[in-house]
Amino acid sequence: MFRALLCRFIGDDDDRKIPKRIQDAIVEQQNVSEQLVGWIQLAVVVIFGTLYAVSPKTFHTDAPFEPVPYVLSLYFGFTLIRLYFSYRMRLPGWVISLSIVADILLLFGTIFSFHIQYMQPPSFYLKAPTVLYIFIFIALRALRFEARYILLSGLAAVLGWAVMVGYVVVHDDMNNMVTRDYVHYLTSNSVLIGAEFDKIVSMVLVAVILALATLRARALLVRAVTQGQAAQSLSRFFSEDLADHIKSAENDAHVGDVVAREASILNVDIRGFTPLTKRLKPSEQIALITEYHARIVPVISKFGGHVDKFLGDGIMAYFGVLKESAQHGAQALHAMEDIIKASDQWNADRARLGQDPVVIHASCASGPIVFGVIGESHRLEYTVIGDAANVSAKMEKQTKIEGVRAIATAQTLKCALDHGYEQAEERWELRPNRQVGGVEKPMDVVVLKES
Repeated sequence: MFRALLCRFIGDDDDRKIPKRIQDAIVEQQNVSEQLVGWIQLAVVVIFGTLYAVSPKTFHTDAPFEPVPYVLSLYFGFTLIRLYFSYRMRLPGWVISLSIVADILLLFGTIFSFHIQYMQPPSFYLKAPTVLYIFIFIALRALRFEARYILLSGLAAVLGWAVMVGYVVVHDDMNNMVTRDYVHYLTSNSVLIGAEFDKIVSMVLVAVILALATLRARALLVRAVTQGQAAQSLSRFFSEDLADHIKSAENDAHVGDVVAREASILNVDIRGFTPLTKRLKPSEQIALITEYHARIVPVISKFGGHVDKFLGDGIMAYFGVLKESAQHGAQALHAMEDIIKASDQWNADRARLGQDPVVIHASCASGPIVFGVIGESHRLEYTVIGDAANVSAKMEKQTKIEGVRAIATAQTLKCALDHGYEQAEERWELRPNRQVGGVEKPMDVVVLKES
């Protein structure tokens, strides 16, 4: 029970519960934090050294030794070395722990040297304002989001200062220096035990409070990294814009969240895919689909389209859905033209390898659609429904009837012409009054002319 509570307090218990890839992401953040700690400590020693260098020296010229510059130089070198290794490698826990203890020792060593340099009794160093730097060193450890290092800093500070006070109390003739008079304490080198106790209590409380705050912050860090990694992984199952749409939404998605738009729906398919794959091994089938997607999806994205779903060898995409666009018809027709070009290039590459050609065909329809969330509370999906989506899907087989590889409704061409699409007559042929399977009334279609 106690071990579980301790593990939970220092953060190890939570780390064991999260996937390794998320642990690695947190470790990466911790490494960056350790580098930040090093830079701040370097700034502290530079500032302290600068202040010491420019301030008037009031110690006696007969002082046998001036240790402060040596201690500062040692700490400066130590900080540089640790900063260097923080960029070269992930610092193990024992190195960080030793560096924390070294920080405290070097700081207290600097404070201890004051009474030697200024030729004063040891109680002199207890009043040095430099002791305030210890709170900076404790607070720095909060940057790593690990309570154990904050507590270690606090423990090292408490033990170090207790030793410093103990040395003063037991030093020769120092018993006469202990006082209970607060005014006498402030105006002389005397020692007030209560004042030193206050400093120790302050160190303990600062360390504990920061540790508790860090535990709360670490929980948020783990949650943020977990959600960030999940969002990054899940975004691979959606188009980039749809993933951004989901992540940037002000409210969580709910079944029934819909938006109505004028849009164009595109369907792409491989003609004769089933007979083709029967001649292929399973690994070759997957390779074929993978290359097919790799060649077609970038074309759709290039013209502002977004893939709604992959249906085996079929691809359903839409234009002007996530963001309202008056150019959705022109974008869809441009994409269809380039899809056929990409198909021709793919077959040229396959021919050089002695592989069978792959016939890709595409169909498109434009009109009002509804884009929204369907499913149930534990399994949601964004989808497009409406007449345009239905007609586009039904027109796929019409390409074979018309003897073409790309077909669209005359409405799609009209939308395109209304918003900057040019030279349509050179690329598309109007075929009026066509009976499309599954569509009740005859309709006008346009087909892409073969070059």
